[in-house]
Amino acid sequence: MSLRPGVAFLADCPALLAMEIIASKWSMVTLFALTDGPLRHGELVELSGGISRKVLTQTLRRLQANGLIERYAYAEAPPRVEYGLTDLGRTLEEPIRMLTAWARENGEAIVNFRETAEAARTIEAHQTNPVKIPRIDENPSRF
Repeated sequence: MSLRPGVAFLADCPALLAMEIIASKWSMVTLFALTDGPLRHGELVELSGGISRKVLTQTLRRLQANGLIERYAYAEAPPRVEYGLTDLGRTLEEPIRMLTAWARENGEAIVNFRETAEAARTIEAHQTNPVKIPRIDENPSRF
């Protein structure tokens, strides 16, 4: 496969489809949470740290529609539903672990870079002197 621009990620390319599915922040978090086994909806909300129930439901449906997770509904009273990785979803365990390790190793550097860049923009914004643009009637000799 060529890595030239426009070749590696064509519109109908499977790699682009896969990236679209897992590139969502909540997709990655949900898949990572399920690597240790099936979980209930409420457990996923707690583990995910900040996801709303509605967004989690949408994420679970999207992952299920793409064959990455399964929904297990148990005929119990009260009803119990769990979500787990499919065999296809399990193929993402190692890449997700690698990305997680990378984030742990480099996350602080990214935060520091962002803070430094923001501070530089703030300083730059305060140091520039506003330029007074003369009104037309203030300098009639120009015309």
